[in-house]
Amino acid sequence: MVERSPALESLTAEERIALMGRLWDSLDPAAAAPVTAELAAELDRREAAADADPDAGIPWAALRDELRARIR
Repeated sequence: MVERSPALESLTAEERIALMGRLWDSLDPAAAAPVTAELAAELDRREAAADADPDAGIPWAALRDELRARIR
């Protein structure tokens, strides 16, 4: 666990967000989110299924409207 830092606590919300972005951008994507062989196979399977039936999904606008209706 990271200890609290007075220097960090003195930053504004905008400054903290900018710092988080800089930290995130400094990560090596392969190390930050490694893709296992199992995950790669699942992603390949999903891509093939989407390519085989591109009309199987629903448009973003329809999904958004459905989700908004659920929370009202």
